[in-house]
Amino acid sequence: MSESSSSTLRDTLLRLSNSIADSLAATPYTSHKSSNISVKAFLEPLLTSTNSTIHASIKDFALACALLSSSTNTNSEFLSWIPNHLSSLATASFFELSQAYLTVFDARNSHKVEEFGLDCNLVPAQKRLLLELLPEVLPFLKDGIKESSIDKSDECDEFSAASARVPVGFAILAAHQLRWFITQVDYPHLGKLCGWVIPCALTAVDHWSPEVKGQGMVSFMHLGKNVDAAELGGFEDVILDACCQNIASDDEIWHYVVEASITLMSLTHKSNPRSPWFERMFNEMLSHLERQPRNKERRIAWLKSVDSLFNGVGLVLLAHFRRIFPLFFQWMHADDDDTVILVMKCTYVVLRVTWIRNSPYVARSIDELALVYKEASLRTAREEIRANISHILILLKESKGQHFNVAWDKHQADPDLTTLSLSLSGRNNSNLDTLPSENRLQSSGIVIT
Repeated sequence: MSESSSSTLRDTLLRLSNSIADSLAATPYTSHKSSNISVKAFLEPLLTSTNSTIHASIKDFALACALLSSSTNTNSEFLSWIPNHLSSLATASFFELSQAYLTVFDARNSHKVEEFGLDCNLVPAQKRLLLELLPEVLPFLKDGIKESSIDKSDECDEFSAASARVPVGFAILAAHQLRWFITQVDYPHLGKLCGWVIPCALTAVDHWSPEVKGQGMVSFMHLGKNVDAAELGGFEDVILDACCQNIASDDEIWHYVVEASITLMSLTHKSNPRSPWFERMFNEMLSHLERQPRNKERRIAWLKSVDSLFNGVGLVLLAHFRRIFPLFFQWMHADDDDTVILVMKCTYVVLRVTWIRNSPYVARSIDELALVYKEASLRTAREEIRANISHILILLKESKGQHFNVAWDKHQADPDLTTLSLSLSGRNNSNLDTLPSENRLQSSGIVIT
C-alpha cells in the first residue's frame, strides 16, 4: 500500500464523514422523553473519529452509518427524528467508502472474506468491507447490548439494577446497528457467518427491552430466509427455544416474533411434522391467541404467517382442531374485512392438508360459512369474502361427499344463499389450489406465503 493511496482513502473518509456530520448538525433533535441519552451526541464522535489507525476510524464511521441507515426500517422513537435524506446519505456514503477501501486494501480484504469460506468473486464489491468488519462490530455490539441486560444467574440482579448500570437506550441503539449489519448480508453468504451472527442475535432476543428483542427477532427472521437449515449447526434448538419463550411478548413486537418463529420452524423441521417443536410452538401461539382473541393486530400477524406452519404439520393439525376452529369461528365474524379474508385463507389451507376427516367441525364449519356469506352483504369486501366461502365449500363437498350434502341440506331453501347453492351445484372444481382473494390481499400489503 502506497502512502498516497492511504492518504486518498483518508481524504475520502474525511469527506464522507464531514458531509454526514454537516447534515446531522442541521437536523433538529429532541431527546427521547423516556431516555437520558442523546442519540445525536452518540453519533457525533463516530463521525469525527480521531483514531490513530484508518481501520479504527472506518469502524466508527460504519457504526454511525449503520445507525442512521437503520432508521428507514423501524418505528423506533429513538430514531424517528432522522430524516430520510440523512439515512440515504449514510447508506450511500458507506458503500462509496467500501469501493474506495478496495482500491487500497483489496488483498487484505480478499484474505479476510475468504477466511469465512466465501468466494470474493461472488460477493458484491459494495458488501466486502462490511463482511470484513463483521467479526469486529458484531461482538462489540453484542457487548453493548449485554451491558444493560439482566444477569439471570444473579438472583439480586433485578430490572432496576440492570437499567441503572447502563441506560437501556444504548442497548437499543446497538440492537438497531446489529440488525442493520446482519440484514445487509443475504443468501448464500449469510450461512457462512452463522457462528458470528446467531450468538449476537440471541443476546438481543434475550434482553428485557421489547425494542431490543424486536431487533433480534428481525435478525432471526432474516436469518431464516437466507440460510440453509444445516448451516444453523448446533444453534437450532437454542434459536427455537428463544422464539417460543418470546411468543408472549409485547404487542409492539409480536408480529416479529411470530414471523421469525414460523420462518425458522418451517426451515428446520419442514420434513418432520411430528417434531415436539411444532407441538410446543402451536401450543404457545394458540394459548396466547386464546387469551386475547379480540386483539386485531395479533390475530392478523398470526394469520398472515401461519399457513406455512399448517402446510408443514399436515395431518398432525387434527390434534389441534379443538383449539384452532373455535378461534376461526370467532374471527370469521370480526369487524374488519382483512381478518375475515385471512381466516378464510387459513381455513382453506387447514381443510386441504387434513381433508378434515370425520370431524364434528364439518357441520359447524358449513353453518358458520353460510352465516358469514349472508353477513358479507354489508361488507366492503363482500365479493372477495363470498368467493372464498364458495371455494372452501367446494373443497368440503369434494372431500366429504354425502356428509357435506346432509349438512348443507338445511341451507338449501335459504333465499339469501340461492347464489351460493347454485355455485355449489354447478361450479367446476379444477382450480382448488388458488384462493380468489390473493390479488386483493397482496394489493393491501398482506402477503400470501
